[in-house]
Amino acid sequence: MKNNWVAASPVTINWAVTNRCNFKCRHCYSRADTSRELDLETVYSLINKISGAKVFSVNFGGGEPLLRNDIFEIALFASKLGLVVSMNSNGFLIDRDVAQRLKQAGFQKVGISIDSPKQEVHDEFRGVEGSHRKAIAALMHLREAGIETSISSVICRININDIEGLIGQAVSSGAGNINFHNFKCSGLGFTNKDDLDLSPEEWKKFYISAAGHKNRVKNLHISLEDPIIAALGHKNGGSLVKGSVCGKLSLNIKSNGDITPCGFIPVVIGNLCTDGLMDIWNTSPVLEKMRNKAPKGKCLKCSHYADCLGGCTARALALTGDINNPDPHCWENEP
Repeated sequence: MKNNWVAASPVTINWAVTNRCNFKCRHCYSRADTSRELDLETVYSLINKISGAKVFSVNFGGGEPLLRNDIFEIALFASKLGLVVSMNSNGFLIDRDVAQRLKQAGFQKVGISIDSPKQEVHDEFRGVEGSHRKAIAALMHLREAGIETSISSVICRININDIEGLIGQAVSSGAGNINFHNFKCSGLGFTNKDDLDLSPEEWKKFYISAAGHKNRVKNLHISLEDPIIAALGHKNGGSLVKGSVCGKLSLNIKSNGDITPCGFIPVVIGNLCTDGLMDIWNTSPVLEKMRNKAPKGKCLKCSHYADCLGGCTARALALTGDINNPDPHCWENEP
């Protein structure tokens, strides 16, 4: 039975244009990826394919996308085709001149990763001394250049008691958004999950607290992307779909052109260098299964399943091997 609405074509493409990075983050999902990096002309050809499929936006990531010296040319090419262009960065390489170049290249929004309001905690988590200071400075440079900014924070053991501090930091830095990303168990996130991940009950307490801040804090949009917030009565009104958006609104492209449902699901469903984007979108058996999940285990008797559809598909796959199993972060119906 069809249990979700799916866009006619991908609304957003998340593209890891490189796996190279100047950081050593403890939760990184891409550091072990040795896929080759596409040359500029090939990237241009793939952007043409994306534009032809009527995709709305492209978000460049990695790795650290600014380690590609041609990221400005890539973004300009995409923006001239009418694509809304954004980027996720650790901010270390963004000074005033780089921020101006990003603006000229057509970047409308740049997200900067900051995982703690405490400099020493962030620096240790990201593996580079001075990374917090550079990230805060990057937000200032981007704002001065006229680029919309957001902060991305991976919620885990290092910052669970500093949510108010993260929000205060976002407000003081002038960021328009803060995205509280649920911890994924991919790559080093899986290796270090016992040290970094939270228990289901801790996730429940976090989302109750974060939802309260979301209702109270003005002049800052707080994004809670996790489908399991439906268990708290939240319908995730910012999304057009229920459950995970991967494969319904978005797709992920790896540095070599391989396509996966999302960056945290290492299942290749095609390669944009050789395959048609819409063929993959419309005919992939993997996407079909993700769009029509069947409840298992405790989800069978859960009254929230129609809204959360089992929670995060990537976590269920990483920790149980089955996309239909309940999200391991879910606190509902725990014994």
